[in-house]
Amino acid sequence: MATGAPPVGWAAPADLGAPATFVLLRHGETPLTPEKRFSGSGGSDPSLSDIGREQAVRVAAALAARGTVQAVVSSPLLRCQETARTVAARLGLDVHLEPGLRETDFGAWEGLTFAEVRERHPDELTAWLASPHVAPPGGESFAEVTSRVSAARDKLLAAYAGRTVLLVTHVTPVKTLVRLALGAPPESLFRMELAAASLSAVAYYADGNASVRLLNDTGHLR
Repeated sequence: MATGAPPVGWAAPADLGAPATFVLLRHGETPLTPEKRFSGSGGSDPSLSDIGREQAVRVAAALAARGTVQAVVSSPLLRCQETARTVAARLGLDVHLEPGLRETDFGAWEGLTFAEVRERHPDELTAWLASPHVAPPGGESFAEVTSRVSAARDKLLAAYAGRTVLLVTHVTPVKTLVRLALGAPPESLFRMELAAASLSAVAYYADGNASVRLLNDTGHLR
């Protein structure tokens, strides 16, 4: 049997200290969420629906009960700021904005359903599904999103070393952070389910290793 360092996430040497832990919260539901419409950073910037506001209250209560979050950082888009403010008020914390956590710009597809995009832009959709380097018309590719999300991650890790931080963000940034922590390929973005107001978590160690602690937890919404 081969010996050596344990796999990433198996164990953290004691001398590395406490990891920085990012608790990843997808914003609450908007009017576009149940219709499964593309809603990125280039669209109408919708606010939370009544259901979304109730979800924010519930997740705030759950996080307050856990008592581990030490800072709150949010995407600048309205739906995330509304969610973040509800949680931060319950925790007695301020909300800090990070532009790198905004959702993908879906360009001409903003506000459309997947079926509508397939009907109106079939060739572009096929190319987009096949490569992370292809962007929707007038939009942003997943490769571009990965670059800015990675930069935001590194900036926040430097600012919040050893602390537990709530990042209120969107589907693509959450999935991207999880994908990068796992070392998974870009196509894994299409293989993760992420509900509105769900919680995920990634711990980052001083040696550069990362461990996914949670994915798509919605127990607080029941």
